[in-house]
Amino acid sequence: MSIWNKSSQPGFEIRLESIGGLGANLAGKMLAEAGVLGLGLNGAGFSSYGSEKKGSPVKSFVRFCDPELDIRDHSPVEQPDVIGVFHEALHTTVPVLSGLKPGGVVLVNSIRSFEEIRKDLQFPYGTLAVVDALGIALEERTRVNTSMLGALFRICDFLDRDSMRAVIKRTFEKKYPQLVEPNLRTFDRGYDEVRFETIEPPTELTAVPYLRQQPLLGYETQESGGIISAQGNSLLKDLSGSRQGYLPELNLGSCIHCANCDATCPDLCFVWEAGEDKRGRMQMFLQGIDYQYCKGCLKCVEVCPTGSLAPLREEAGYADSHRVAHVFN
Repeated sequence: MSIWNKSSQPGFEIRLESIGGLGANLAGKMLAEAGVLGLGLNGAGFSSYGSEKKGSPVKSFVRFCDPELDIRDHSPVEQPDVIGVFHEALHTTVPVLSGLKPGGVVLVNSIRSFEEIRKDLQFPYGTLAVVDALGIALEERTRVNTSMLGALFRICDFLDRDSMRAVIKRTFEKKYPQLVEPNLRTFDRGYDEVRFETIEPPTELTAVPYLRQQPLLGYETQESGGIISAQGNSLLKDLSGSRQGYLPELNLGSCIHCANCDATCPDLCFVWEAGEDKRGRMQMFLQGIDYQYCKGCLKCVEVCPTGSLAPLREEAGYADSHRVAHVFN
């Protein structure tokens, strides 16, 4: 696909939507480096994230233009030609498609069908690209960002695949030489395994309106007396957008209710109930996991002595259907 018409479009912009920990920040830098050093384009790459990076929303921005043009705009990319969604659950908390240009491409890390993804994203028309970036990373023992980069290079056909391979070598060979070959394989698989579906609109496609997120509390929106109505707790918070693709799967049949998992869990996700053991003594018995609060750190899996907790690749709907909710009095 020819996605950048330089005669009518002076620049090309990419926005990566992710959460901290999946490597979107590094991916944006490497992507910009490949275009600038590999092809001689003018380019800029930078990221945006809050103070608590890991598990919180992250945006990475890349701009390209021809060598004779200067890039003087260093504001966030609001109308991208390509959007890369590193975590498919992000759409529940972040307007990931905001500002997408007509004819733009959306790349999603997912194993689900095109139909399911379009429905979730409310993206009925245009080009959707899907790659199982997490699955590739698991098999190659690398990270999601390198497989997403491979898919992005397939989309951005004006970029040179070999220049990205050179950037990967430079990035890893000094400190982590053992990761060079696995990341090269991951990049190639992302390039080769990305799938595309284009649905033409019944009429001319228009840009997706850009929604600039505003602070919840400001001088116009602060309640009288400085009351904070949304306290600092996660009682109503859905943390599915913070997980990096994994959940602990619980097998109660082999559980000995030792509470090691509860002691190590940073978010108090395990639900207990008092009951009698076989000798009639009162004891706390594990009932399940409240996945609403689980961020998928898998510390509980590491300390479980019986293997009753195991890592599970998260699938859409699993957390809701297997959640054992806390009861707050």
